[in-house]
Amino acid sequence: MKTEAGNRLGTEKIGKLMLELALPSVLAQIVNVLYNIVDRIYIGRIPGVGAAALTGVGVTFPIITIISAFAGFTNGGGAPLAAIALGQGNKKRAEKILGNSTSLLLFFSVILMALFLIFKCPLLYLFGASAHTISYSSAYITVYLIGTVFVELAVGLNTFISCQGHARTAMMSVLIGAIANIVLDPILIFVFHLGVVGAAVATVISQALSAAWVVRFLVSEQSEIRLKFTELKPDRSILAFILALGISPFIMSATESAITIVMNHGLQVYGGDLYVGSMTILQSVLQLVFVPIGGFTSGIQPIISYNFGAGQFDRVKKTIRLMLTVTLSASLIYVVFTMLYPGVFAGMFTNDAELIKIVKKVLPVYMAGMTVFGAQSGVQSSFLGLGQAKISLCIALLRKVVLLIPLALIFPHFWGVMGVYYAEPVADIISVATAVTLFAINIPKILSVEMLEKVTHEENGRG
Repeated sequence: MKTEAGNRLGTEKIGKLMLELALPSVLAQIVNVLYNIVDRIYIGRIPGVGAAALTGVGVTFPIITIISAFAGFTNGGGAPLAAIALGQGNKKRAEKILGNSTSLLLFFSVILMALFLIFKCPLLYLFGASAHTISYSSAYITVYLIGTVFVELAVGLNTFISCQGHARTAMMSVLIGAIANIVLDPILIFVFHLGVVGAAVATVISQALSAAWVVRFLVSEQSEIRLKFTELKPDRSILAFILALGISPFIMSATESAITIVMNHGLQVYGGDLYVGSMTILQSVLQLVFVPIGGFTSGIQPIISYNFGAGQFDRVKKTIRLMLTVTLSASLIYVVFTMLYPGVFAGMFTNDAELIKIVKKVLPVYMAGMTVFGAQSGVQSSFLGLGQAKISLCIALLRKVVLLIPLALIFPHFWGVMGVYYAEPVADIISVATAVTLFAINIPKILSVEMLEKVTHEENGRG
């Protein structure tokens, strides 16, 4: 039997459905990005050491990204598969997917926490820390790693709520944690004088509250697919399918760590600590638009997956068209604004005049290619929603591994420290053009009865 929420995904007017599902998801992601943004805003204003502390915490970004990437590995593969199963009326299989995804998240939590704690200091130096900033990096990430399991469960399982059509509930899980973080940050950092440790403690407590909310909902009768202890036993065939589809979002997130490492190294060699600090601000500004866009596409993805599973291809096409229009428009408007007023964004994170001067110079360069990147975000999400792991993986690899990392290594030999910043727009523009071309070529073949039967056969074969 298909659930009432599931039936709405297949019958409600597309525009109304997109608004209902996407708006809470966007708000959730806007709030979610505040975890890191608020930390950086407060840390950058710690009296006397703000710039160094901000740079130090920014160096931990690759580790934090890897932890989130493993959560994305699971929900990026599991949630679309669960939505497709619901579209086919197969609730039992959807619950097996949820249970196996939870087991993966718990496994990842233990392994990641242990490995990063053991190799913490060498990794931080590799990621761009210096003798001046290592104490801040080490203090922050040590506390953060203790809460790894909360991050994995909060981020990894929340998508299983939204894929059922409960976007508002999914939003609440993020909202609870973010509000707690915003309240706790100034208290722990300034009132109790804990500095970067206080910021990390606030984040861990906040993620724990979010994780508790998510798990509570998924084990309750309110959830169409329930998290059951009996479904936690690993099933190799289901795990293989989750991992096959989840590899693309995992690589998209994980390679952010590799990019940060390469860029921070180049900035440290050709510029110094302040240039490494500038990248912390640039990545924060980037998050302010592309995390909400990611929230929008995540909110829309269940509509695509459900209707594809139900064979309603016209609804899939209409959803994708509207999604691409919104993502492209949003990226264009926001990025142009950041390029026109870089000083406004620099001033959000630091009072250091020299750091602000650097950011004002490099932000317009760094963001230029992102004006059209909303198109790739929509294309990438469409492929994921349709279960096309291989194509999605190719797009993910192209921009970050094939283009951005090599360019960030090569360009500084010609343009010095500015070459690191030039690599971003060049990689973005080539990647967007390639993604749109692949989409135009492949989407007619994907939206066919033959392809749906193939995807269903593969899934059932693994299950």
